[in-house]
Amino acid sequence: MTITQAMVLAAGLGTRMRPITDTTPKPLVKIGGKAMIDYALDALREAGVTTVVVNVHHHADQMERHLANVEGLDIIISDERARLMDSGGGLARGLKLLDRAVPALVMNADLFWIGEPEGKPSNLTRLGNRFDPGTMDMAMLCVEESRTTGHNGKNDFSMAADGALTRFRVGDPAPVVYAGALTLMPALLSDAPEEPFNLNIYFDRAIAARRLFGEQLEGHWLTVGTPDAVAPAEAMIARYRQES
Repeated sequence: MTITQAMVLAAGLGTRMRPITDTTPKPLVKIGGKAMIDYALDALREAGVTTVVVNVHHHADQMERHLANVEGLDIIISDERARLMDSGGGLARGLKLLDRAVPALVMNADLFWIGEPEGKPSNLTRLGNRFDPGTMDMAMLCVEESRTTGHNGKNDFSMAADGALTRFRVGDPAPVVYAGALTLMPALLSDAPEEPFNLNIYFDRAIAARRLFGEQLEGHWLTVGTPDAVAPAEAMIARYRQES
């Protein structure tokens, strides 16, 4: 199943990236010569997405100028200038701008990956194929901590043999990190509150109903949360570029 609509969460303040984010929104910080949000947008375009909602708040004018020059995607702005809605509230508001009857991909603007195997379906394509709305609230892209750069070392979930996810507890087998991409039906958040809230509420609800499942990321996952994380990320990107 080709998913043609998506949302990119890009409205955060990026406080840990200061002083860089004093003048530049975090999604526009360049890593390896490319704005972080462009890694997400390129991955979505490659997977067949044609329409993308992007929420904006911090340095929103810069974000809108950058997005106006993106080619090959119909970009819709979800404006949070007046009030930052947190991950859940921002997603719930943005999904209202998409078709509620078909699945959507969701990505964080500041988490990305490199080194996907050539000649195989991409991570997002496999994630879309994994999603079954009859048995799942969400299918989530996950990665083993050993294949990450810039992460804090903490695992988020444990993945069962069938892909079912539960919150990680020390000693659990098959620990994984949430890689910042998921698939859902937009209507899943139709009961969301109007005020800001964290998306973890829906993760926990899906776990309780055994309706949260994972798909393993192929390649190497990067997160750049502080200025000190820029150099290691760029070194990893350079390494993969030399090997390809």
